[in-house]
Amino acid sequence: MALLCWLAVPLRRNHNLNSHTQPMNVSGKKALVFGGTSGIGLATVSRLIDLGADVIAVGRDASKAAALPTNASFKQCDVRDREAVKDLFKELAPFDILVSAATGGSRAIGPFASMDMDGYMGSFDKLWGYANVVRFGLEHLTENGTIVLVSGSPARRCGKGQVALSSVGGAVEALSRAVAKEIAPKRINVMSPGLIDTPMVPLEGAEREAHYERLTGNNLVARAGTPDECAHGIMFLIENDFVTGTTLDVDGGILLS
Repeated sequence: MALLCWLAVPLRRNHNLNSHTQPMNVSGKKALVFGGTSGIGLATVSRLIDLGADVIAVGRDASKAAALPTNASFKQCDVRDREAVKDLFKELAPFDILVSAATGGSRAIGPFASMDMDGYMGSFDKLWGYANVVRFGLEHLTENGTIVLVSGSPARRCGKGQVALSSVGGAVEALSRAVAKEIAPKRINVMSPGLIDTPMVPLEGAEREAHYERLTGNNLVARAGTPDECAHGIMFLIENDFVTGTTLDVDGGILLS
């Protein structure tokens, strides 16, 4: 009899949890997407718009706003400018969804033993930008709001010449895990892309195709990913209320290659 009673407890608890298993409905929610005018950020803006969210794309270069969907708004801001970030959040508060895919600036590539240390330090502009977005965005994020940041596969699979990328990506993922414990029930997660075909690569035509074929030939999915595939991963992290403090890999299996 005691065993039957013990078994009944989790059944009752699971029944009570059923009301919380529906995904977050983003329709009518206000979303801010930093780095939202190109690549992964732009694809995320488009997905949010399609699902009925009120979306403000944020970027440094106002000329790129022309690429946005017609019903997305644009605000110009550099995530490295702390006071500008604070002012922007105050202007747009409150909001429910906060995404940052902003690169922050240049990234140092090459062997660490010969690396220019100013270049290495400059690579961390991405981290400082994310830190500004999270720190000052939290003050205006709704109680059940959610944050998604973007890292990259070098954080956990560092190739030669990727020390700066790995260092910054690892720091972004560590920041997310640490902050998640402090802000619940608000949530924060990271989407980690592999090699993605974005405008950051200036090559065109056959040269571009050869570039991606060379770099992805050993992947389990032997091609470059698309910004839309990454945006799909970001939407999972936004909509699933049971996910926080984690990193979702959208990388074609590069971590296993």
